[in-house]
Amino acid sequence: QVQLVESGGGLVQAGGSLRLSCVASGRTFSSYGAAWFRQAPGKEREFVAASSWSGGSTYYDDSVEGRFTISRDNTKFTVYLQMNSLGPEDTAVYYCNAGLGAHPYDYWGQGTQVTVSS
Repeated sequence: QVQLVESGGGLVQAGGSLRLSCVASGRTFSSYGAAWFRQAPGKEREFVAASSWSGGSTYYDDSVEGRFTISRDNTKFTVYLQMNSLGPEDTAVYYCNAGLGAHPYDYWGQGTQVTVSS
């Protein structure tokens, strides 16, 4: 069992940046794929970005391509989401996701709120 804990959310003005972090509890994290999803009020949870276990391959939803960057440090059991040029449409609860196979993976964090004011 892997536990994921997100941090780094908050309130930011449009055009600003935030970096989310997700720390995993187990050493097996280094062999897991990792992803970020988000859920806005009244909407379905949606894919944001994903990273292979090594970080060598990354994938993004079109809505964040060029603005968000997913990265990971397996020595720290941590995956990051750098978010730049934020807009009100990015307001959501952001969830860390990790596991084997294809995303969405088996393990989820509790979420961290990101609010972008216009």
